[in-house]
Amino acid sequence: MYFLLTISFLKFVGVTFAAPPNTLEHPSKNEVNPYDFPFVTRSEWKARMAKQTQPLKTPVPYVVIHHSYTPGACTTKVQCIKAMQNMQNFHMDDRDWWDIGYNYAVGGDGAAYEGRGWDILGAHALHFNSVSIGICIIGDWRSELPPKQQLETAKALIAAGVKLGRISSEYKLVGHRQVRDTECPGDALYNEIKKWDHYSDHPTCTGDLLTMPEISDKVKDVILGNSTYDD
Repeated sequence: MYFLLTISFLKFVGVTFAAPPNTLEHPSKNEVNPYDFPFVTRSEWKARMAKQTQPLKTPVPYVVIHHSYTPGACTTKVQCIKAMQNMQNFHMDDRDWWDIGYNYAVGGDGAAYEGRGWDILGAHALHFNSVSIGICIIGDWRSELPPKQQLETAKALIAAGVKLGRISSEYKLVGHRQVRDTECPGDALYNEIKKWDHYSDHPTCTGDLLTMPEISDKVKDVILGNSTYDD
């Protein structure tokens, strides 16, 4: 009885008590969203757990823009979540990758979707993953451009990466085709990103990777066929 009276008195005079650690809400429920655009976390799109992860050294000097080709464009959160799940399943089950390959994706609903995130090595641009963040613009952008809001969110996501210190303030922006023999990110989208800040026309092909100081000697040995190491 004395204990209860003491507690009541302390509450009356304004003394508060912290709850034991195991009764507090998970921090993620209370953390402030650092983005000024719609952002969907892995848990929100119900991502599978990665098989393994490897850290990415940041800030990275490059941003690589992709398109998904398949799945096609999504215009609602429900559709874009399904696209994320389909891409992750394809990457993990068909290609036997550790997780969805991209660091982030952007949907036609104007939201950015968390893939591997800022601090985990991606699997989106062979031999180039260790020096870049890969962003997929969901859809097939060979002959038409993504909606304006999709493009604006992609730009805002890059700016956020710079602000957070995950992307170098002097980063270079390239299309996937510049570091890999592919049509990605589609002609229409590729011509669009050439107008964006920080776009770089170098490298122009995979052969240029051998001349880039950002690429490690170990990776260059792989490109030359002298090693089986991969990034």
